[in-house]
Amino acid sequence: MAVTYQDILKAREAIRSSTILTPTVKAVRLSLHMGINLYLKLENLQHTCAFKARGALNKLLTLTDEQKQRGVIACSAGNHAQGVAYHATRLDIPSIIVMPNLTPFNKIKKTEDFGAKVVLYGNSFDESVGETMRMAQEKGMTFIHPFDDEAVVAGQGTLGLEMLEQRPDLDVVVVPIGGGGLIAGVATAVKGVKPEIEVIGAQCESYDAVKARREGRNFTGGGATLAEGIAVKEPSENNIRIIDKLVSRVDSASEYEIEAAIFDLLSDEKLVAEGAAGAGLAVIQKNIDYFKGKKVGLVLCGGNIDSRLLSTLILRGLVRDGRITRLRFEIDDTPGQLSDISRIIGEARANVIEVIHQRMMQAVSLKRAELDVVIEARDAQHVAEIVKTLESKGFKVDATRDV
Repeated sequence: MAVTYQDILKAREAIRSSTILTPTVKAVRLSLHMGINLYLKLENLQHTCAFKARGALNKLLTLTDEQKQRGVIACSAGNHAQGVAYHATRLDIPSIIVMPNLTPFNKIKKTEDFGAKVVLYGNSFDESVGETMRMAQEKGMTFIHPFDDEAVVAGQGTLGLEMLEQRPDLDVVVVPIGGGGLIAGVATAVKGVKPEIEVIGAQCESYDAVKARREGRNFTGGGATLAEGIAVKEPSENNIRIIDKLVSRVDSASEYEIEAAIFDLLSDEKLVAEGAAGAGLAVIQKNIDYFKGKKVGLVLCGGNIDSRLLSTLILRGLVRDGRITRLRFEIDDTPGQLSDISRIIGEARANVIEVIHQRMMQAVSLKRAELDVVIEARDAQHVAEIVKTLESKGFKVDATRDV
């Protein structure tokens, strides 16, 4: 049985008082840079910083008193875990979350902070799911699936209703796809309000199971991805049926494209987005000609990205933009060379942030040395001007963004 528009309307009334009505805002700088009108549904502002809290709450509200007393159990290493934990604790329902052994500590702690008991089991999601089902049967607890559940899908779809109330003039909505619960709910909602609106799915290339199915090829992906929230090998068949009916196309983006999109959201719009949300923007950027002349809505589905990962991503983004660059010099091994180089760079209004002076491990002659100077500049054009000035002063220099 598929989720219906009426199911989503009912879910909205059920969860309205305990979820945040997140805004749909115009991405002014990104719109300017891409030449389209882009609007972002900011689910990174939701409770637990992700849309998953919607579906989790809607499911919890369907439980009988006996089921609530026995408690709930879920298997997740991410947003679903925190959504279930947060609302279960708020409703005085005991909850257990089973996570793989290699789940980062910060995710474990955040889930425990919301009041759930965390059980670590297995080295993969599949192994963890098996243990979750065993525990559910043994303890008589209700299993809450992250995407293959009608109540969960209906809860996720409520954000689609909000998007069209906030921006009724949208022509197309782009939604990330993992297990398919989010896009199944959103597509059902927006098509119920505005049948002519177009819905497009976004996947990462390493987990493009839905796209592969549409193209008639076997899915052979897997492995590590920045978009771990949509790293699903086997989407729900119930959700796929809705996707086949309501979603016009499914596109995918590479890891590099997703990383760049997350940086763009942070740099241009000052918004922290996780990999799944980055995949949505990356698909728009990758197929920008298709979106020209349209008002495009993007579900910014969450902002739960590891802080250390984000810091590295920012530095790599600055390198891509040319704002951080390594200048490699071959210089005479005599006093004053570094001082002259630093002075020229400073006079050009750039900043030296690292210097590596090599004498031993190098391929240059004995009386010469290699010098690596990492600088922070305005952009790639600024770097080119600095290099030109250095060369005019007699320095042999090679500029590279690979720092």
